[in-house]
Amino acid sequence: MTDTANTPSIADRTHLIQSGSPVVGVHFLGDTAAFVLGEETLLLVPNQGEEQRVAVHGGGILASASAGDRIVTGGDDGKIAATAPDGTTEIIATDPKHRWIDHVAVGLDGTVAWSAGKQAFVRAPKGEIRTVEVPSTVGALAFAPKGFRLAIAHYNGVSLWFPNAAAKPEILEWKGSHLGARFSPDGKFLVTAMQEPTLHGWRIVDGKNMRMAGYAARVRSLDWSLGGKWLATGGSNQLILWPFAGKDGPMGKQPKLLAVMLARAEVVACHPKQDVVAVGYTDGLVLLVRIDDGAEILAKRPGDAPITALAWSEDGAILAWGTEDGAAGVLAL
Repeated sequence: MTDTANTPSIADRTHLIQSGSPVVGVHFLGDTAAFVLGEETLLLVPNQGEEQRVAVHGGGILASASAGDRIVTGGDDGKIAATAPDGTTEIIATDPKHRWIDHVAVGLDGTVAWSAGKQAFVRAPKGEIRTVEVPSTVGALAFAPKGFRLAIAHYNGVSLWFPNAAAKPEILEWKGSHLGARFSPDGKFLVTAMQEPTLHGWRIVDGKNMRMAGYAARVRSLDWSLGGKWLATGGSNQLILWPFAGKDGPMGKQPKLLAVMLARAEVVACHPKQDVVAVGYTDGLVLLVRIDDGAEILAKRPGDAPITALAWSEDGAILAWGTEDGAAGVLAL
């Protein structure tokens, strides 16, 4: 078990921020950290310059995703908004029934997807809005890394939808409630987080099932390491890494277990350039963990509230974190 008192630390390099509201997400727009606050507002913190608060919704922000040059958010006001680094905000769409926007996702070409109830919607940068209805309330959205395809998680499986095709979505079945979804970077695998403490996956080419269990709690955060060799996850009192380097993914293999703590690992974020994972725990601790040998560096000391958000800048030079009680920080490496 990690003894943080003797762990090398870079925590004193952190620019500390008091957001004044729970941080429910964080993304980077270039070198600007965009903290998504629970009510109405984005807090934009550039690497150079003054902080800016931007009111983007008339209520709670329920979902967010980064498009590289803008942050897309969905709120309980029924709106989907896109915000640029300078704070300029555009309303992409408004649900005609003013339903809550539960999930959002952004494709590589800037295509935006969102969901309300059982319906999922897609809008290309210069295209019309397309919609599809799935068997139950949408639990997550994820764009495939190649091609125009959207994974829509719901009860008892995932629907794979080609918005430009007239055919019905293909359904990958597995009993239970699927509440998170991520494609592997090469598009060969799709993994979902379940309501119970387990993950489920499919090999896309043949629909082969794979079950990843052994968690203490529901997995609320998962991310792919550089090149998709490992799937990093929270949900336990350690960092759990599932191997995905081969054609069979984790089938028949054991995960790598690192950074064991008394607190639970809640949020993970993989470095974009190196085999390093930032891990945020329920006691407020943030560790940087090297995958190869498990070496650790302290990025934030334990505090009063759980870590709720972590993100790296695209070049991996800056790490941002946020907590349930509104504390936040930007750490330049």
